Amino acid sequence: MELTEGVGESSSPPRPFGGFGAYDIRNDVYNRLIDNGNEEAISNPSFREQLDAHFCRLPASYGVDVNMDRVEDVLLHQRILTEAKDPEKRPVFHVRFLEHIQSRVDGDDDIWTSDTSRGHNSTHGGDMIHMRNGNCEVDFEPCSKLEDLNLDVRKNVGNAEKRKDLAKSSSGRQDTFHLPVHEIIFSTIDKPKLLSQLSALLSDIGLNIREAHVFSTTDGYSLDVFVVDGWPIEDTDGLHKALAKAIAGSEVDISQEVRHKNIVQFIGACTKLPELCIVTEFMPGGSLYDFLHKNHNVLELSLLLRFAVDICKGMEYLHRNDIIHRDLKTANLLMDTNNVVKVADFGVARFQNQGGVMTAETGTYRWMAPEVINHQPYDQKADVFSFAIVLWELVTAKIPYENLTPLQAALGVRQGLRPDLPKNAHPKLVEVMQRCWEEDPSQRPSFTELTAELEELLHEIEGNTEPDNS
Repeated sequence: MELTEGVGESSSPPRPFGGFGAYDIRNDVYNRLIDNGNEEAISNPSFREQLDAHFCRLPASYGVDVNMDRVEDVLLHQRILTEAKDPEKRPVFHVRFLEHIQSRVDGDDDIWTSDTSRGHNSTHGGDMIHMRNGNCEVDFEPCSKLEDLNLDVRKNVGNAEKRKDLAKSSSGRQDTFHLPVHEIIFSTIDKPKLLSQLSALLSDIGLNIREAHVFSTTDGYSLDVFVVDGWPIEDTDGLHKALAKAIAGSEVDISQEVRHKNIVQFIGACTKLPELCIVTEFMPGGSLYDFLHKNHNVLELSLLLRFAVDICKGMEYLHRNDIIHRDLKTANLLMDTNNVVKVADFGVARFQNQGGVMTAETGTYRWMAPEVINHQPYDQKADVFSFAIVLWELVTAKIPYENLTPLQAALGVRQGLRPDLPKNAHPKLVEVMQRCWEEDPSQRPSFTELTAELEELLHEIEGNTEPDNS
């Protein structure tokens, strides 16, 4: 089976809703809406047909997730998905306040003393993903569907400090306070890594994901429901505006700041919802991923080193400007007409000094550093780990961990798995790979060091004596 990079790494493939044996929750939903006197259910003769069509677009797991005490949520989801079909309205998102919960801060640990009232079961399968903070078991990781991957999630230090500050200001006590919980629903065209981008966006505006319920429709749309804390007041208007600003500017803010010969050049953007687009220079050479794996190119050592130096120079520039890419991989490395490689796609990139401690799982599993997979605090050295995998890919022309699924690869990496060292490769390249994928980030070299080392090797190979100082 041909593996296509990125496909299937945002949410599981949609499965049509088929009911559960003789029991069909659609009947209960319809009857409860009628009993509640819902005007649409009573007055619209096509209502039942439309309700059935809504459920049929979604996987069977969606029916398990319906909260019968808030059955009108089904109609809200139906409306949001309908709006998402209109390109003028995408992405569609809806924000609402759920409740205050009582929380206790014990030393450095966050312990929730009451949960949200959504009535979800933490052992859901299918596309539903559930997350609890504190000392509870976690079966949601904000990047992909991880019910098969039980990871030990570390605390989000930034949000923990925020909650402690709230404790002081709202109750006058250090240990107990009331925490506002909000729900955010997104819908747009489904695509690989959409969940990763959404969770990174929520994290970057200071929100902590308590639950995520992720669904793909049979016709290619997403319905992603997040339960979050971290917004300090009930106010939803302010949170809605913050989300709109983050959606519009998340990639543009970084793209317009960078200008380097090894960074894909940002030209312009429209950031007024719903017309969101970014214009960059045209890169006719396509991605390194396609060059290696679709065109089946095996690189000569000198060209390989030129590619590697180009990548290092682009990443050195980003790091020098306090930017972490967070998704460095061959699919995000593009070539121009002269085979110059440039770093692209700043959809999940972040300024290092943006505030808080980064722990959100962001990136693509086959290239992801273990500290990111484990939700430990991470920094620019996470990009260096990803470069090690890219370098291995350039040397071998193979897909990393090609015999493993992305989730199996992630589990392996957190347990110390690395790609097999390539045979017959230049020993210097093998040594660079090993240093770059060290478990301890502090032991990995910087891109400044890597640029110098690889340029020196390139000049040795080509017989040059004077380095390129451009």
